[in-house]
Amino acid sequence: MPANNGSAGGNRLVIVESPAKAKTIAGYLGRGYIVESSIGHIRDLPEKADDIPEKYKGEAWARLGVNVDHEFEPLYVVNPDKKAQVNKLKQLLKDADELYLATDEDREGEAIAWHLREVLKPKVPVHRMVFHEITPQAIRDAVANPRDLNLRLVDAQETRRILDRLYGYEVSPVLWKKVKPRLSAGRVQSVATRLVVERERERMAFTAAHYWDLSALFDSGKPEETPRDFTATLTGVDGKRVAQGRDFGSDGRLKNANVLHLSEQAAGELAGRLRGASFAVRSVERKPYTRKPYAPFRTTTLQQEASRKLGFSAKYTMQVAQRLYENGFITYMRTDSITLSETAVAAARSQAIKLYGSAYVPDKPRSYASKVKNAQEAHEAIRPSGEEFRTPGETGLSGDMFRLYELIWQRTVASQMKDAVGESVTVKVDGGGAEFTASGRTITFYGFLKAYVESSDDPSTDRDDSEKRLPNLAEGDPLDLSRLDVSSHSTKPPARYTEASLVKELEDREIGRPSTYASIIGTILDRGYVFKKGTALVPSFLAFAVVNLLEQHFGNLVDYDFTAEMEKVLDDIANDRAERVPELQRFYFGQEGDEGLKEMVTDLGEIDAKEISSFPIRDSDIVIRVGRYGPYLDREGVRVNIPEDMTPDELTSGKAEELFSRPTGDRELGKDPVSGNMIVAKDGRFGPYVTEVLPSEQEDAAPKKRTKKADAPKPRTSSLFKSMSLDTITLDDALKLLSIPRVVGQLDGEEVTAQNGKFGPYIKKGTDSRSIGSEEELFTITIEQAKELFAQPKQRGRRTAAAAPLRELGDDPNSKKPVVVKEGRFGPYVTDGETNASLRKGDTVEDITIERAAELLAERRERAPAPKKKAPAKKAATTTRKKPAAKS
Repeated sequence: MPANNGSAGGNRLVIVESPAKAKTIAGYLGRGYIVESSIGHIRDLPEKADDIPEKYKGEAWARLGVNVDHEFEPLYVVNPDKKAQVNKLKQLLKDADELYLATDEDREGEAIAWHLREVLKPKVPVHRMVFHEITPQAIRDAVANPRDLNLRLVDAQETRRILDRLYGYEVSPVLWKKVKPRLSAGRVQSVATRLVVERERERMAFTAAHYWDLSALFDSGKPEETPRDFTATLTGVDGKRVAQGRDFGSDGRLKNANVLHLSEQAAGELAGRLRGASFAVRSVERKPYTRKPYAPFRTTTLQQEASRKLGFSAKYTMQVAQRLYENGFITYMRTDSITLSETAVAAARSQAIKLYGSAYVPDKPRSYASKVKNAQEAHEAIRPSGEEFRTPGETGLSGDMFRLYELIWQRTVASQMKDAVGESVTVKVDGGGAEFTASGRTITFYGFLKAYVESSDDPSTDRDDSEKRLPNLAEGDPLDLSRLDVSSHSTKPPARYTEASLVKELEDREIGRPSTYASIIGTILDRGYVFKKGTALVPSFLAFAVVNLLEQHFGNLVDYDFTAEMEKVLDDIANDRAERVPELQRFYFGQEGDEGLKEMVTDLGEIDAKEISSFPIRDSDIVIRVGRYGPYLDREGVRVNIPEDMTPDELTSGKAEELFSRPTGDRELGKDPVSGNMIVAKDGRFGPYVTEVLPSEQEDAAPKKRTKKADAPKPRTSSLFKSMSLDTITLDDALKLLSIPRVVGQLDGEEVTAQNGKFGPYIKKGTDSRSIGSEEELFTITIEQAKELFAQPKQRGRRTAAAAPLRELGDDPNSKKPVVVKEGRFGPYVTDGETNASLRKGDTVEDITIERAAELLAERRERAPAPKKKAPAKKAATTTRKKPAAKS
């Protein structure tokens, strides 16, 4: 039912995207308004061949859904699952005197509004109603001040959609032919995948450097000081600076020959020399410390902080933020802006004064300017909605909605508070020809840090509110050496991207739009190009093959600058500085010597599929190859599977040799005395198994009729029991396994067999079955025992007591219930007693954290059961875009 706040004869129809948004807005509008949802996009380019109208199916461009020879005219079809909703909107429109299109105020929202107008074909006045927060006053203002559709925004969004369709539909088939079926390429997702792959390449090429230094504990001899002693690190010897991690390159070598690289022996000898030396303060440098507040959240910074502080994925952050927005708690969450309205500034300052006192609020309001190029600042920053902010406790929210609201509220209030101030101190100590340095920091006024402290992607970085106090020292003060330790260090490869740092990298490079980052990261995870190990994003070997092909044969399409330039083009179209058709012409057909997409995908003969998917291991004759059934190692035709959980940077020459030295599983056990066929134990994709080798056809000079694959004899195969291993299995064991399913006997005129299935061992009689206790019983169960089991009622679910959890992780921040790791039928999973979520590739029972478990559980809760689909109509409703004569 449409949300109706007023009489049934209301004559203004307001259309929004979501039912939740419709319900909230309906509560704010007076009588005479009916608010209904379009439930997202109502039409798009055709996804399947069945969606293409019959009259277009013969057209060469129909597969693309874009007529590339006629000004890139798109073919739009009403989504099959939206036809009923479209009909409902048409019926409501018949009784309306005015139509208000109240979709989001961004390019996508503008496009949805345009599609609604084109499909509904209203004969009544149409108004574009826009707002950036859902509060009573904001909605009343939006109704009172409508505008026309902005067709420049529609053009920009349509160009983006066509670009993405051309890229995906033309490049993806190349991946199918040359790498693996059913892969996908995307204009931004492929570039994001390349970033993750390039970081892993850097890690694989990295050589660690090892160095030593000294750490000294000095006593100031001043008992009145707190603290009395302090720790300092060796920074120089005999006037030469001691090498630190920053002095080494990725090849493990010193970048600067003028520094002293201490070996373990040299560090030990130096320590022995210094233990008898005298030490004194050489200098004390004091500087004022100031830390300014962080700007209010925009889309990307919210995603980054929610990832660091709450453990949310970018996708889940946006889902929770969407619910907060639609229910009137925050302003619109897809924005590049960090500015606040005067009303919001006043609300933040008022709340800061109320909570922390006037001493924490500056005399003048703070203003922030965006540093993001091409920022679309149609909205405010993300903040609590309303003219007065509700504290988190006043909202009535709970779970993840409460946690994300609290984060936004804290950041907004802190943005209008005073700087944090203090003093930083650097002390240099001399003695025995060595120089030691200690740094400290004290905060004398916490300012905004009382309300909010930003997190960092680097766990070794000190928080902005952390202090390190040193004794009050003066130049020349003598010091006693209490302890001197020799420390070893190793340089580390560049850290893998996390969701937070990848979002930041994409934004810094101006690749894609902030509003799309969550879906981009979700896509590369779902496609198997990237998996998570803890919070780190790890590329799969498949991603290496895909990126390799794209770099070598479609270099422009995954070039960072080229992709960023396309975003500028879309901005120019939105701002009336460029036109849609010429830009699409240049991208698809090329221009002035620049190769277009069509030409790139035309000749694929020069692409060597094997070479694309092959990666030599450094300092080895072993090659990593990516096949249709997964990655493997190859050495002169000998193959070894790569463990599924192994990351690319772990596969060194040493590790590869280790994999080759393991039993391959292709072990001949002997011949079956009955058939004479050789029995072999193997290690396959789904675990170890035994099989028989069927005799090959005898060579015959006479031509033979080809045998259909379905008619060819198939070897008997059986998986090993959990209690068996490839190293110890015997021919007798294998022959027993190959006897399964085993005929136990006859019961009630039907054959009873013992079989092994994915849910464990069982016996079967016709369509009836019963589980049995262990795999070994498959060989021993008798017909009498089977009769007893079939006489018992069939039990559903588990028959045994629940096993003890593998690990206890702590309380879930959303449900507040204890989370444990358990072993299930399909592998380990986490549960809070209500929601279960399987561990993903890269997650291990030993390493999974409560933050990662909470993320998996949150994503699982979001996945509601899919609604039953109605049978699609025979024909898809279609229109092709008609350009209006004038634009406003």
